[in-house]
Amino acid sequence: MNPPTQTFDGLGIAPGMLARLDSLKFKIPTPIQVKAIPIAIEGKDLIGIAQTGTGKTLAFGVPLIQRLAAMPATSQGLVLLPTRELAEQVQMSLKQIAPGLPIALVIGGAPARLQVAALRRQPKIIIATPGRLIDLMQERVANLRNVAILILDEADRMLDMGFAPQIKKILAEVPKQKQTLLFSATMPTEIGKLATQYMQLPLRIEVAVSGTASEIVEQEVFVVPRDRKTQLLEKILTEYRGTILIFSRTKHGARKLAILIREMGHTADEIHANRSLGQRRSALAGFKSGKYRILVATDIAARGIDVTGIELVINYDLPENPEDYVHRIGRTGRAGHAGKAISFAAPDQARDVNAIERLIRIRLPLSKTPAVLPPPRVMPPQSHDRAMPPPRRNSGGRSSSGRSSSGRSSSAGGFRRR
Repeated sequence: MNPPTQTFDGLGIAPGMLARLDSLKFKIPTPIQVKAIPIAIEGKDLIGIAQTGTGKTLAFGVPLIQRLAAMPATSQGLVLLPTRELAEQVQMSLKQIAPGLPIALVIGGAPARLQVAALRRQPKIIIATPGRLIDLMQERVANLRNVAILILDEADRMLDMGFAPQIKKILAEVPKQKQTLLFSATMPTEIGKLATQYMQLPLRIEVAVSGTASEIVEQEVFVVPRDRKTQLLEKILTEYRGTILIFSRTKHGARKLAILIREMGHTADEIHANRSLGQRRSALAGFKSGKYRILVATDIAARGIDVTGIELVINYDLPENPEDYVHRIGRTGRAGHAGKAISFAAPDQARDVNAIERLIRIRLPLSKTPAVLPPPRVMPPQSHDRAMPPPRRNSGGRSSSGRSSSGRSSSAGGFRRR
């Protein structure tokens, strides 16, 4: 006899909120929601370890809105996120479950004048990126003395992006007596230090081992010389017909790669730090709508790419940090859909791949570059980019060249593993 399916009933959610979730067709909670919502509604501090795309926004959004409704009218919630795209995604989600709730969005790349006006209206929730929030704090516009609930989402990414000093300044300004909810895909030591210093006996929940990659993402690494990467990319783009997200290590590399992909005859756009907020919004909207089949992105912009149904993630360059591999491949295989991730690693990048494998605790299947590739295309010169770690595979998966992955060599192309 199968156990009954878990629903949102019994998680401590108020009847009004349950009705709202039901009207939005939220019927079955994800594992992180099942574990986090009851603890957060009780007012306890929490560290939640969960991959991207597992429903973390609802896991903190429901308790945040429900608890604020029971607090004094001046009480506020503060949600900190690493990128403006991700902040916009969270704002949209919270407005969905609490229409009419005053929310101020405080992000870089958007007019500060409108954000100042929103803050002066004393919003119930502030959603912010650290840099812009610090700017408005220094201008004495943003006052955090009424923050009763603090949420740090994608905390590991904020630290990777160098926001640790800003986060500490913000934590020093919010009241000591508050509830703190911290969510992260990985658990680096810096987060442990933050928890020790600024949280009160936090409970830790984990829906996947810290650093693990999605189990429904088939992963593959091609060992390919740098001068043949564009040829291999062209071959792969002709073999996959769905939406494809490609990661470049640098913003200049992303721009050049998007141009090259369009020359191959594909619809593509790019999202990186050199693009304005309007351009990034347009690129993401076009990717979601199908106007662009391919989106090229850097890590700094990728956290806001919340798109269901991405067929393939390609790590054209391996990431600077192994942890970013987890975030990248988490963009496919979302909402119960299967996904595929292919990474390009140069023959001298065995150490980078080893670091990823240690983090995700998986041996990544290696494939040699196919013997037959399209003629080389001219790629504008750029500095050597370090490739990003390859994703895991499901048993029985097949490579982009149509061969069974079970027959791959663990030392393709002379690639040496430890």
